[in-house]
Amino acid sequence: MINYFNFKKFGNEYLITNDLGRHSFVNSKVLKALIQDDSDSLQPEIRDKLRNDFFLTGPSRQEYLEQITPHMRDFKNHLLRSTGLFIFVLTNTCNLNCVYCQAQSENSKSKGLMTEEIAKLGVDIALQSPTPDIIIEFQGGEPLLNFDTIKTIIEYADNNNSGKSITYNLVSNLSLLTEPIADYLVEHNVQISVSLDGNDYVHNTNRPFRLGGGSFEAACKGIKLLQQRNITLGAIQTTTRYSLSHYKKIIDTYIELGFKSIFLRPLTQLGFANDHWEQIGYSAEEFLKFYKNAMDYILKLNSKDMVFSEGHASIFLQKIIGGYSQNYMELRSPCGASVGQAAIYYDGNIYTCDEGRMVAEMGDPAFRIGDVFSSTYNDLIDSGVCKAVCASSCLESLPHCCDCVYQPFCGVCPVINYALNKDLFSKNYQNTRCKIYSGILDYIFCTLQSNKHEYIDVFERWIN
Repeated sequence: MINYFNFKKFGNEYLITNDLGRHSFVNSKVLKALIQDDSDSLQPEIRDKLRNDFFLTGPSRQEYLEQITPHMRDFKNHLLRSTGLFIFVLTNTCNLNCVYCQAQSENSKSKGLMTEEIAKLGVDIALQSPTPDIIIEFQGGEPLLNFDTIKTIIEYADNNNSGKSITYNLVSNLSLLTEPIADYLVEHNVQISVSLDGNDYVHNTNRPFRLGGGSFEAACKGIKLLQQRNITLGAIQTTTRYSLSHYKKIIDTYIELGFKSIFLRPLTQLGFANDHWEQIGYSAEEFLKFYKNAMDYILKLNSKDMVFSEGHASIFLQKIIGGYSQNYMELRSPCGASVGQAAIYYDGNIYTCDEGRMVAEMGDPAFRIGDVFSSTYNDLIDSGVCKAVCASSCLESLPHCCDCVYQPFCGVCPVINYALNKDLFSKNYQNTRCKIYSGILDYIFCTLQSNKHEYIDVFERWIN
C-alpha cells in the first residue's frame, strides 16, 4: 500500500516527500505507479528504496506503524516538550538607531527598563515550565543598558533553581561591553550572539549609533574581547536592500572575524522595518538571488580543512538528511509561539514570542498571554491566544501548506500574518515568507538532485 505523499516537478524528475521528512527523486513512471497504488509494477530495487523511506507501507499496517513510530518521534520531537525559551526584554531603549529595528516602531510611545521585581517574577514563571532544560535569553533594545538586571536574573535563577538545566543567552550589539562585564559573562557561562550585518559599509549603514557614526568598529572590539576569553559567540545577520550586492564581503567579514557560520536572515516586516520598507525592503525574488549567490560562494569556500555553514540551510538539512528536527521556533508545526517560547516584556507583560511583543510595540497587544504579576505558567499555556496561534500554525491542516512538498520541513508565523493582514491565517498563497522558504528549499533540493558529491559532503559535515 502507498503512504500519503506530496510531489513537485524537478526538471525531468519529481521530488516526493512524506510526513516523516523522507524524500526521493523519481521519474514519471514511478510517480504514476505510486499515484495508482501499483507498487507491484516497480522494479524491486526501487520498491525496496521506497519502502525503506516509508512511501510504501508493506503488507502489515501494524508492522508499518511500529516501524515509523521512533522516526516520527524524532521528527516531531518538539511536540513532546514544553516552553523552553524565555526571552527577557530588558529594555526597548537602545544606543543604536538601526534602520530595521523590530523592537521599536513609529508607534512606540514609551521607553523603559525592566525592574528587579519584574525580573524575579519572570524567572519564577520560567522555572514553572515542566521542561528540564530552559534557556533564558536577554534581549532589548540593547540589554547591556540594563546589566544590573541581567545579574539579578542570573543569580536569582541559580539560587531558586530546583534541578533544571539553565542556559543563559545574550543578544547584544556589544558596543557597551567592558572588561568587567565580559568577565562576569564568562564566569556565568553566558552564550552571546552579536548583531553583525557584515562588512563595515553594510553594518554601519544598517546599524548607526543614535548620536551618529557607524557601530562596526565597536562590534569588532567586543567580539575580540570575548574571543580572548574563549566565550561561546554567535552572530546574527539581517539582510536589507543595502546588503544585496555585498554577499561576498559579508561572508568574508564573518570568516575574518573567526565565525564558523552565518545565518542569512531576511527582514521581518515589523517595527521600523515595516515603517521604512520602501527604503530598505525588497521582494522575495531579490532576497533569493542574494541567498543563491551567497550559498554558491559558501559552498566553494568549504573544503576538507574548512567548515563554514549557513543557518537556514543547516536547519533544513538536519531534517532532510538527518531525519531529526532542531527546535527552531519558526520552522516547526505548530510554531513555537507560547508552547516553545515566551517573551517577558520590560513592563511585566508576557507575549507569545518575540514577534508578538514587536506587534505590541506597533500599538496592538493582540499576542499578550498574561503578565508576571498575576499569571502562572499554566495560565499562559491555557490562554486563548496560545491556542489560537497553535491552531493557526499547524501546517498539516492549513490550505496550500498541507499538500505542499515542503510541508515536513517548513513553518508559518501567524503573528506576522496578523501584523500584515490582520488575520492569523495568510490570505495570500505564496506570500513573501512562503516564497523565501520555498526558494531556499528549492536550492537545497536542486543541489541534492545534482548529486555533486563535493557539495553533498559539505552538507553532511554541516549537520555533523
